[in-house]
Amino acid sequence: MTEELSIFRRFPSPAQAVELIELLHDVDIKAVLGDNRAPVDVTFAGNTHQDMFEVRIAPTDFEKAEALLEKVDANLADHVPKDYYLFAFSDDELYDILVKPDEWGDLDYSLAQQLLAKRGKPVDEQKLKDLKEARILQVAKPEKSNKGWIIAGYIFAVFGGFLGVIIGYFLWTSKKTLPNGQKVYSYNTKDRKDGKIIFLIGLFFFVVGLLLKVLTPLFNV
Repeated sequence: MTEELSIFRRFPSPAQAVELIELLHDVDIKAVLGDNRAPVDVTFAGNTHQDMFEVRIAPTDFEKAEALLEKVDANLADHVPKDYYLFAFSDDELYDILVKPDEWGDLDYSLAQQLLAKRGKPVDEQKLKDLKEARILQVAKPEKSNKGWIIAGYIFAVFGGFLGVIIGYFLWTSKKTLPNGQKVYSYNTKDRKDGKIIFLIGLFFFVVGLLLKVLTPLFNV
């Protein structure tokens, strides 16, 4: 079975995504252009990002791809303009980039390392590896429960609203991709259990409601 691909990078334009895909193909890493449109409307969960062009690769290729980009961006960092905003960052701000590389671009990640080294505060490879592993553990933590939406989900489900089905399905099945490509459930076991119950209740009452609408006119004939 083909290994499931995970989101490696997102770009605002297809040209940037295709450029990365070609670069990855040059080193025999399978990469495809992905579609980030959600299967359901998940705006209630705070997912308001605009559609972007995704580059997807196998999770087992993430380490190799990261090493490739770090090598490429290390060369680019030597040629950035002197007024680039990272030059004004404090040591703590540069270190924060190393702690949260998934929130910054590859160029910024490489440049932060170079600037710290020039300031006499280099970060060795083992420390960078430890920071990445710590970041993965942090991002893997379940999202904070939104009790209001769980309650709303039960209410909509009982009254036959299709929104209850959507809320329940999202809480039950939603996943997020970690910086290393691994996919984990977005919510904790309790919230996912509530989501499953909401989904099943909502589906039941939704079907009952449809049947009543179809059958009621027949009995009134």
